Amino acid sequence: MADKEAEAQAVQLTRKELVGPGLLGSVKDVNRSGNAFAAGTYAGADTFADGLDAAAGAYAAAGLGCARAEWSVFDAEAKGPNASAGAGASLSSVSAKAFARAELASASASAGPVKAKLGLAVDTGLGISPSGIEAKVLGTGFSVGSGKIGVSLFGSGFEISFW
Repeated sequence: MADKEAEAQAVQLTRKELVGPGLLGSVKDVNRSGNAFAAGTYAGADTFADGLDAAAGAYAAAGLGCARAEWSVFDAEAKGPNASAGAGASLSSVSAKAFARAELASASASAGPVKAKLGLAVDTGLGISPSGIEAKVLGTGFSVGSGKIGVSLFGSGFEISFW
């Protein structure tokens, strides 16, 4: 894969954190074909607006080293030093999320609705909706509701999505 494509995919991972798919997205991924990429250095920023969901946001990311592989409902990812920030809101789900992250390194894997991450990071942010809340300060926090439960400690954590 061309370096520019890999860099763009590395930056897009930040958007996925703003609008994650949950279990329904995992069910859709059952027929996903295999894909892999690696980026040495990457940097980028973008905005998004989805008229169907009445959602909008902005995000930026930069880092040194990112590799990801995905197939069906399985994902694996490794990142070197990186920083990112983003904010988004949706009128249809009456939700909002904002975060900033500085990470030394991480490795994560997911199988369907279950995700585990081992890393050292200082994520700080808040996400809120009528069905749940997510809060982190210096990489330590929790998420409850919105179809998921998760805990993290200094950038390492575990999450399960129910729908």
